[in-house]
Amino acid sequence: MATSLTQAQTKPTDHTAHLKDFQVIEFRRYTIKAGEREHFAQYFESYFPEAIQQLGGIAFGQFLERDNQSHFTWIRGFHDYDARAVVNGALYSGPLWKEHADTMNALMLDSDNVLLLQPLTPKREIPVLPAVDPVYEPAGAQGVVVAQIFAVKPNTIDAFARQAESAFAEYQSRGAYEASVLVTLDVPNNFPKLPFRTDGPFLVWLGVLKDDQTLKTQFQPLANRSAESLSASGLLRAATELVVMDPAHRSRLRWLSEWQHGTN
Repeated sequence: MATSLTQAQTKPTDHTAHLKDFQVIEFRRYTIKAGEREHFAQYFESYFPEAIQQLGGIAFGQFLERDNQSHFTWIRGFHDYDARAVVNGALYSGPLWKEHADTMNALMLDSDNVLLLQPLTPKREIPVLPAVDPVYEPAGAQGVVVAQIFAVKPNTIDAFARQAESAFAEYQSRGAYEASVLVTLDVPNNFPKLPFRTDGPFLVWLGVLKDDQTLKTQFQPLANRSAESLSASGLLRAATELVVMDPAHRSRLRWLSEWQHGTN
């Protein structure tokens, strides 16, 4: 029987037990200039994850999308709605961003493709995994991260979530770890300098796979079938998007070998 990331008991997570209760999520998908995505990822990982953490937020992970070579995607969390404004205000008015803003902005074409989300239930929040260990993980973050994005009709999130639960359970039986189930947080923008999309609602299933074989032979065919089946529910307003992502070198959200026992 598979185990979700939020249930997995691994020794490294003991060191992150104090990093929890991040209930407001930004799912950020940047468009980067052609040929510059790897450079952007290097700059981002060199300067920003720890800065965000020191201010009270968290960078859950950062990724390179496979189907769009210009997309750099990362997921940021805040403890609550008010903290979003406080943390972002401190970051973007602070000395680190002022020093590196020109470099980062010069590599980006667009940074407004952002979903503001919250866990479907508090217990399905994204886990804060241990930072990549430079000694024992010299190759950096491993595995494959997937996000299945469902465009749900207004006022049907709960009904759709109930319909989708059997599919999500089957994903886990095929070697996928559920990192979170997230839904649109419908609130005014309390930090207008950073816009987010208002064309929701959305439900996002977020998971981690061990490798490409698991993705191609187990998860992807099942996810495609589930998307077709769930579209017949009448609760979706657009086609479902499956985003397949490679974790960047220092992404917290990644495959950890300690989870292998949970797939049996």
